[in-house]
Amino acid sequence: MDFSFTKKEEKFRSVLREWLEQNLPEGWLEGKRALPEDEKEYAQFLRNWQKKLYEGGWAAIAWPNQYGGSDATLMEEIIYQQEMVRVKAPPLINYVGIHMVGPTLIQIGTEEQKQKYIQKMLTGEEVWCQGYSEPNAGSDLAALKTSAVKDGDRWIINGQKVWTSYGHLADKCFLLARTSNHEKKQKGITVFLVDMHQPGVETRPIIQMDGEHDFNEVYFNDAVAYDEDIVGEVDEGWKVMITLLMHERTGIGAQLFTLEQQFGDFVKLAKELQDNGRPLIKDPFVRQRMIDLYTRTRGALLNYYRNLTTTIKRGYPGAEGSMDKLLVSELTKEMFSYAVSLHGHQGLLWKEDAIVDSFWQKNYLYSFGMTIGGGTSEIQKNAIAERILGLPKDMGR
Repeated sequence: MDFSFTKKEEKFRSVLREWLEQNLPEGWLEGKRALPEDEKEYAQFLRNWQKKLYEGGWAAIAWPNQYGGSDATLMEEIIYQQEMVRVKAPPLINYVGIHMVGPTLIQIGTEEQKQKYIQKMLTGEEVWCQGYSEPNAGSDLAALKTSAVKDGDRWIINGQKVWTSYGHLADKCFLLARTSNHEKKQKGITVFLVDMHQPGVETRPIIQMDGEHDFNEVYFNDAVAYDEDIVGEVDEGWKVMITLLMHERTGIGAQLFTLEQQFGDFVKLAKELQDNGRPLIKDPFVRQRMIDLYTRTRGALLNYYRNLTTTIKRGYPGAEGSMDKLLVSELTKEMFSYAVSLHGHQGLLWKEDAIVDSFWQKNYLYSFGMTIGGGTSEIQKNAIAERILGLPKDMGR
């Protein structure tokens, strides 16, 4: 397998690096990466960063030129992810819009929808969220109960969504709602583009066990969407959802590159932490565990490259993305768990009580969400078993 890049690809990397050096927030490359704690200031900071990416032509490089992208190749996307991870760039506030909703609208949306939404996604003027999971319809998304009832040219929406990332910052929602009942529960679902600022939409924060607020409950009480807000066909939203999920899986590479970088930080930690004056990295049991984690982390990355090669040859992503998702989420949780354990009793301390930086504790707690978001590990295992290994379907579902 050839891991080298072409001259054209290395030129792309060089141009991107130069732009990042000139445009990252002041002090960022020197390690001054503290984000505003106030929610409004935090949101504005990230909107400003997204606008800067847009102005530099880096907001959505894989999109077609006509929609503000650069028609980047898949390999250029990978280089882009590598470089953003390398500099630990600020998070993308409109990740859902740029990586999921936007590509879906470009592929199957109406021309009016493209004209209305695409530009504002790129600039960060409008932030998007997904209205997918519900209290009794998470992994079994087809069991959703949120309803949309036809009323002239309007649809009246009632129901509840949960675990809605960016819901408290979002201006628009890519919403799945039931519009009719069928024997096959995947039928009768429709996708709507919903205004989050209208009366009848209420967002409530979900405070995670790490004390942060990334997820939300969203309640729809006679909220309104219109015929022109429907993506695809009425009652055929399941097909639209599958299209969006295929785009979502393309972000797995960045998570694997982040995991590789975090392992490097883990090695530094093992050199810094000591037991009776000796760095923990010299302990043979610690070294053995770290070698195991490194081997599996490297294997996950190489497997991703293999799946990437398949995608390039085939022309579209496939079920192999479930392998990458499962590996990166489970390995991340395992590595941070072990890193916290190396702190000993200090690993139990948190934030202002911590003797050392609580980076490892915070990310360990957050890592549990990685095994749930984007499809649980259990769902990924079923997808691997059925769609890659060809095993019989799980009859319990």
